[in-house]
Amino acid sequence: MSNSSLLASLQANFIGRDTEYPTVDGNRSPRIYLDSAASTLMMSPAYDVGHEFLEHYASTHSDLHYAARGASQAFEWAHKKVLEFVDANPKDYCMFFAGSGATAGFNRMAASLSRARPGRDLVLVSEMEHHSNDLPHRYHTSQVVHVPCQGEFERYGALDMDRLQAIVDEYGERINYIAVTGASNVSGAITPLAEVARMVHAVGAFLIVDASQMIAHAPVSMDDADIDVLVFSGHKIYAPGSPGAVIAKNDLLHAIKPAELGGGMVDDVYIAEYMPTATLPDREEAGTPNIVGAITLGAVLDLLIRVGMDKVREKEIDLIDFAWRELSQIEGVTLYGPDPAELPRTGTMAFNIEGFDHGLTAAALNDYHNIQVRNGCFCAHPYVRELLKRQLWEMDIDPDAPNAEAEVERKRGMARASLGLYTTRADLEALVAAVKDLVARRDEILALYEPIGSNGYRHKNFKPPASDIFDPERLLQQFLTAPV
Repeated sequence: MSNSSLLASLQANFIGRDTEYPTVDGNRSPRIYLDSAASTLMMSPAYDVGHEFLEHYASTHSDLHYAARGASQAFEWAHKKVLEFVDANPKDYCMFFAGSGATAGFNRMAASLSRARPGRDLVLVSEMEHHSNDLPHRYHTSQVVHVPCQGEFERYGALDMDRLQAIVDEYGERINYIAVTGASNVSGAITPLAEVARMVHAVGAFLIVDASQMIAHAPVSMDDADIDVLVFSGHKIYAPGSPGAVIAKNDLLHAIKPAELGGGMVDDVYIAEYMPTATLPDREEAGTPNIVGAITLGAVLDLLIRVGMDKVREKEIDLIDFAWRELSQIEGVTLYGPDPAELPRTGTMAFNIEGFDHGLTAAALNDYHNIQVRNGCFCAHPYVRELLKRQLWEMDIDPDAPNAEAEVERKRGMARASLGLYTTRADLEALVAAVKDLVARRDEILALYEPIGSNGYRHKNFKPPASDIFDPERLLQQFLTAPV
C-alpha cells in the first residue's frame, strides 16, 4: 500500500469518529470532533493490536512461558518504535514509559535534575507552557525565569529568541535546563527547537521539550535538534490509555538517580541495602508496566512511520490555512496567536465570538451543530491572559487579578478547535458555517442559555436524556440480563 493510500485508510479508521448525538432541532447526526488537542480519538488498527494482545496477556520480564515471552518482546518493540518515531539513535538515547501522561515525565525529570545539579539553581520555562511543563519546575527548582513570546495581545506567541539569548547570557551556568513546548496547546505556535538547543547547550544547560502538541502533527528529530529530553503522551497521538513516553540521552540518565523505586528496577535487594540496576530502561520503569497501552502506542507510531509525518504535516497545513482564512473573515470573530502565514503552527485554533462567552460558544456549537470543541484557558493560564489582555482591559477586567469571580472566569478564556488525522475539509467547512450561524442568531441564542458553574452554559429547553451519553452501569446491566 502506498503512503497516500495508507494515510487515506487511516483517516477513515478511528473509533468514535461517527458517534451520533442529538441536536436542538430534534435530529441526530455524527459528531464533528475538533477537540484533538485535549485528547485524540483511538486509531482502530492500533486498538485491534492491543485487543489481540489481551488474548496472550501476561506480565513482562520473563521468557519462561509463552505469554510472558511474547509480552516482554512486544513491550520492547514499543520502546523501539518510540525511538524510531522521534529519530533518536538508541546508541545515544533511552526511552521509558512513565505514568499515564506527560505530567509524570516532567515531574520526574524536574526532581531528578534539581538533585543532580544543585549548583545550577535556575530553570527557564517559556510563557506558552501547559501547567504540566511549568508547575513541576517551579516546585523542584529554586528559581524559574519565564521566557516571553513575540508579538502582543491577540498575536502574542512564538518564543522570543532574542530575549531568550539575553536571558541565557545573563544567567549563564546557573541555568540547569530550559523547558519548552514543541508547539503551543493554545495557538499551535511551533518552537525552533534546534536553535533553542544551541543557545542553552552553549552554557551547559539541558533542553527539555514537551512534544505533546507537536507529536501528532509534525516530524520530530531528536538527533538533528540535539534535544536532551523529550516527553509526550499517547493520548495526544491516537492511543488513549497509553502511558507517557520519556526519551532522554543515556549520559543524562546515567548521571541521575532513579526517580521511582520498586520491582523490576533493582539487581538485588537485602535487608540492609538494595542495588538499582544500571540497565536502561529497566531502572526507570519500576513496577508492572501498562503493557497494553505501550503496545497500542507502538502500533500507532509504526503506522505513522509508514505514512511519513511529512505527509501528515503537508495535509494539515492546507487545513490550517483554510480554517484560519475563513474564520478570520467572519465579522466579530477573533483568532489568537501568530498568523500561520508568518509563523509555522499546528492545527490548533483558539477563537472568540463577540458577544459570546467562551463557554456559550462551546455549548452552542455542540447543541446546534454537533461540533465538539474545548473552552477555557487550557491549563495555560499565563499565556491565555496575555492573549486576552486587550479585550479584558476593554471590559474593565484585570487579566492578572487573583481569585477572580465567576463572571470574570466567563470572560477569561476562549473556544478552541483542534485538528487530528481524521479531520477533513468538510469538518472545517461545517465549523465555519456553524460560527457564521451563531453570529447571525446571537440574540436568539443568548436568550436560550443560562449560566451554570464557573464558566459553563446550558440550553434552557434542550436537555437530552442521560441515555444519549455513555453509561457504564447500563452496559453492565445489559450484560447481566443477556441470555446465556
